[in-house]
Amino acid sequence: MRQATIERNTNETRIKVTVNLDGTGIYDVKTGIGFFDHMLEQLSRHSLIDITLRAEGDLHIDCHHTVEDCGIAMGMAVAKALGDRKGITRYGSAMIPMDETLTRVALDLSNRAYLIWKVKFTQPRLGQMDTELFKEWFQAFAQAAGITLHVECLYGENNHHMVEASYKALARALREAIEIDPRKADAVPSTKGVLGGSL
Repeated sequence: MRQATIERNTNETRIKVTVNLDGTGIYDVKTGIGFFDHMLEQLSRHSLIDITLRAEGDLHIDCHHTVEDCGIAMGMAVAKALGDRKGITRYGSAMIPMDETLTRVALDLSNRAYLIWKVKFTQPRLGQMDTELFKEWFQAFAQAAGITLHVECLYGENNHHMVEASYKALARALREAIEIDPRKADAVPSTKGVLGGSL
């Protein structure tokens, strides 16, 4: 199975995360931020990636360091589990409705990090979490995992729905992209023979 564990300790956070890309969507997540935990659980459940994550951070300051560093650690774990990315489908996309909200995610496991983020919130916070931190998590995750990632909320009113649809769309797109292509399971999906570097 394609799995990996990353431990990342700084003066601001202590994080340990294990991912299994060939899992069944089992999760055990504790970051100290309830709404954030809920989003990472959605990511696991809908991508079928098993995620175990423990994070201790300086929440007495705010949630920023914990959220961003969880994105870094999770991205590193996914990258490590993917290895040389041989045999993967590579591309994935999803369109997720959630009541009045519709969100689209498209991604490329290219080993070249890039984020396009077109999600505009109308509330400053959800639970104890600043809504601006969701972009920080997606940016950190994409950077560490080597993902070209486009996230766009096409329309929506409820900020909870907009965030949750973004994580669910990411999950479904990831699920598609990490799958092994049975027609080319022995090859890296690139004419260069390696993913990363220049186009």
